[in-house]
Amino acid sequence: MAADSMEIDDALYSRQRYVLGDTAMQKMAQSHVFLSGMGGLGVEIAKNIILAGVKALTVHDTKQCTKWDLGINFFIHEDDITSQRNRAEATLHRIAELNPYVHVATSTVPLDETTDLSFLKQYQCVILTEVSLLLQKKINDFCHAQQPPIKFISADVYGVCSRLFCDLGDEFEVLDTTGEEPKEIFISNITQSNPGIVTCLENHPHRLETGQFLTFREVNGMSCLNGSTHQITVVSPYSFSIGDTSDMEPYLHGGIAVQVKTPKMFYFERLEKQITNPLCLVADFSKPEAPLQIHIAMLALNHFQENFGRRPNIGCPQDAEEMLKIAMSISETLENKPQVNGDIVKWLSRTAQGFLAPLAAAMGGVASQEVLKAVTGKFSPLQQWLYIDMLDIVTPLEKMGSEEFLPRGDRYDALRACIGDSLCQKLHDLNVFLVGCGAIGCEMLKNFALLGVGTGQDKGLVTITDPDLIEKSNLNRQFLFRPHHIQKPKSYTAAEATLNINPYLKIDSYINKVCPATENTYSDEFYTKQDVIVTALDNVEARRYIDSRCVANLRPLIDSGTMGTKGHTEVIVPHLTESYNSHRDPPEEEIPFCTLKSFPAAIEHTIQWARDKFESSFSHKPSLFTKFWQTYLSAEEVLQALQLLHSFPLDTRLKDGSLFWQSPKRPPFPVKFEFNDPLHYGFIVSAAKLFATVYCIPFTEKDLSEETILKIVSAVKVPEFRPSNKVVQTDETARKPDHIPVSSEDERNAIFQLEKSILSNEALENDLQMKPISFEKDDDSNGHIDFITAASNLRAKMYNIEPADRFKTKRIAGKIIPAIATATAAVSGLVALELIKVVGGYPADAYKNCFLNLAIPIMVFTETAEVRRTEIRNGISFTIWDRWTIYGKEDFTLLDFINAVREKYGIEPTMVVQGVKMLYVPVMPGHIKRLKLTMQKLVKPSADKKYVDLTVSFAPEIDGEEDLPGPPVRYYFVQEDN
Repeated sequence: MAADSMEIDDALYSRQRYVLGDTAMQKMAQSHVFLSGMGGLGVEIAKNIILAGVKALTVHDTKQCTKWDLGINFFIHEDDITSQRNRAEATLHRIAELNPYVHVATSTVPLDETTDLSFLKQYQCVILTEVSLLLQKKINDFCHAQQPPIKFISADVYGVCSRLFCDLGDEFEVLDTTGEEPKEIFISNITQSNPGIVTCLENHPHRLETGQFLTFREVNGMSCLNGSTHQITVVSPYSFSIGDTSDMEPYLHGGIAVQVKTPKMFYFERLEKQITNPLCLVADFSKPEAPLQIHIAMLALNHFQENFGRRPNIGCPQDAEEMLKIAMSISETLENKPQVNGDIVKWLSRTAQGFLAPLAAAMGGVASQEVLKAVTGKFSPLQQWLYIDMLDIVTPLEKMGSEEFLPRGDRYDALRACIGDSLCQKLHDLNVFLVGCGAIGCEMLKNFALLGVGTGQDKGLVTITDPDLIEKSNLNRQFLFRPHHIQKPKSYTAAEATLNINPYLKIDSYINKVCPATENTYSDEFYTKQDVIVTALDNVEARRYIDSRCVANLRPLIDSGTMGTKGHTEVIVPHLTESYNSHRDPPEEEIPFCTLKSFPAAIEHTIQWARDKFESSFSHKPSLFTKFWQTYLSAEEVLQALQLLHSFPLDTRLKDGSLFWQSPKRPPFPVKFEFNDPLHYGFIVSAAKLFATVYCIPFTEKDLSEETILKIVSAVKVPEFRPSNKVVQTDETARKPDHIPVSSEDERNAIFQLEKSILSNEALENDLQMKPISFEKDDDSNGHIDFITAASNLRAKMYNIEPADRFKTKRIAGKIIPAIATATAAVSGLVALELIKVVGGYPADAYKNCFLNLAIPIMVFTETAEVRRTEIRNGISFTIWDRWTIYGKEDFTLLDFINAVREKYGIEPTMVVQGVKMLYVPVMPGHIKRLKLTMQKLVKPSADKKYVDLTVSFAPEIDGEEDLPGPPVRYYFVQEDN
């Protein structure tokens, strides 16, 4: 992004633009940021805000690189230690190459009580990490006193605790608190009353909140509402009040209420004052008191450092006791005199010298988003403290001796001080399968490298796969990739980059999709060799499939995902938790076919229509050309408006007397072609380019000049409209018809026309080539989005719908998921923390799922859902993780199988199913005879198949009820050797 011209490099920033918007992006591109401390937390924050695209970042540090840094800073390498480089200088070129638009500088001068702070006036935001509390207060006072105030953020990670503090000045105005699209509500009625009650369309809840503002348009009857803004009070999910409407004209029909975003002022106090009366964000509602307790513990740690010039020694009970005394005295100085939690103080004291890199990733993601808020005014800032702790990780380690946590002189000492050597070794020996090497995948590999996952001498392996190639738009989030990697496979490139962080990692990379077609590669045997599976995917279907494979093979799975500033993590552990497939998200609403075809009401409808037209005209129909020759361009769509108005004139009424053309149905109005209208001209040019490409016709810039096009279109005679007897579909439940197969008669006619054209020299062989076009949203030169934008906006104009610019059209037509590096980093850090618990074999109550939205901001930790047990009868029950096993032999019949299940498990199956194939359903004709057939003959296994997974069900206790489900039964064709 060039800050001078304020042009945004869409090829790089497109996914982030959909999160922040152009105004915030441009403000960010003019901002100068100062960051002190290039340890594990500082480098995370630097990475994220450089990827985001601030104008300039100065990274400050006075420390030299040490072996310790290799386990916490992914941009410090072993040669930096031997060369005794300063941490800021060592990381400078590595962080600078993340984004060529950001100017990165270093500072290595001391920053202490005697420093003249006036140099900070050149910055809009100051971030402090690894800075003493006394100095934090001094710098905060300086920043707060400036006009305008310099935005101040401080963050720290000590052992298993982390904190974040924000002070954006006395008053801080935010123009958009959530970043959500303004809601549009179709109106069905407005009462003439005080207050007037607005009712939405049936089955379309408004999802508004009291106090929000709406403006109105397209209201018929009560037309004085159009263009006016009203504050609303919610009455019900389908209605709200807007003030006195009793003197207005009666409401007739139609109308849309559009949410109006209003600025909001946020107020901040200085660090000095907030220390004694902190305002904290609660992340775990099962422990609402925790933030204040960690607040006291971390203040006690700061005082301990000031008193003794060091942090508490690892596992030292005397130091822990001293810190507890300090905590007790600090509690008395706070306004609410909160209770001190001795366990938190003890564990912070024990681990304070250590550092959990994934905790820094999580906190670094949140802190980076606060920096972006500070310099853009976009989204609601944190007020004013956030604490995240990982006591769940260390509590089960209570009985370990202190020697477990002592340093060994390697790159894992910081981690070892937190989780002990035994757990470190388990991480080294881990076999992990990472599915996806996109944004979350890159962040996960970085976390694996810092944790030493898959580095064991005899055991341990990281297996990764991703079928995609690197695109320029990936570079904004997928931080392991650089411009010279574009069009290279993600998995191979990510593997190579990860070895730069930790050369001892053992990593196998593949470029396969994980799906039924690749089960020869990712077989049951492959899954059983894995200790844990981590997904970094962007679609539900793939998640469901991998979840089913993990359940079938009793493997733990950690899933995560992001959309814009939102993110989630979910831990799935065999026999303890439900699986991903145990809950189903509501299906994505499809736009009814009749709405797309004839009755669009919103810009999304016209964009989807244009996208379908692209697919039909430039991909599907040219593909058919390989079978037959066919001319298909007709005036049907041009004349559709006149046909609709012929079928349904404007005064058409339904059986109940109401108007046919009322909200959300809009009557179309024919659009007459105007050469000088940029929209009309743009449509002609973009469509002509694509048709030329399809028909393999070369063209030059002169062919597309205004003069040439005007000459051609002036000669075009548009046929006069003649109504047809075509039936217009109005049923909203009707589905879009599949492509109609071509009849043999049509094919014969096409061949006859083809022969005729060739014989008469009307068409040469070269003229009859067609090239189908595959839709590609990210190549701006191919004209795909230009065509869809023009076609969609022409249709929108015809139906009096607000048009959408190219940027919005690209997001909707390309089904682009908005994304930003801050949320990705936070989510992957939380996943890696849960990975430590899975590797340690922790109990069910230790695991936490998380939902976060960095825009609001909220971060909610919840316990995992306990696995549900299904009762069959007579005390026989099962969970999704149970699998019954039957061993057969060559002549084992279906009846033998049923008897074997009854004898082993005490209940007789009445139905046996293999996938979607019903092997035995007694009521089906001929199925009783199958009882004598061998299992080999029924199942027909391949030669190398040792077993098959079957589903069984059982007769209900009461006739007429549904059969009772059972667990999967794995049937081995021969007895396995024990």
